[in-house]
Amino acid sequence: MNKTIITVVGKDTKGIIARVCTYLAENEVNILDISQTIVGGYFNMMMIVDMSQLAVHYEQAQNDLEELGRTMGVQVKCQREEIFEKMHRI
Repeated sequence: MNKTIITVVGKDTKGIIARVCTYLAENEVNILDISQTIVGGYFNMMMIVDMSQLAVHYEQAQNDLEELGRTMGVQVKCQREEIFEKMHRI
């Protein structure tokens, strides 16, 4: 399994989850876990996904998701699980 952490943060607007999930489904990415909250009008979502069947190169998916976020006015970041864990280890 090729786990990746995807985070989405920004001002809440309609369709954020739909657009991100549509991109993932179209590129053979399986969502393993998802959590989202809206606090004071700001949207925050964290997803754990399996990219082992990814239809494009990982870097392409990263760039596509970042660009998708820009079009919606939010920030989308993708990090491989092992990098995410090392960055957040105390």
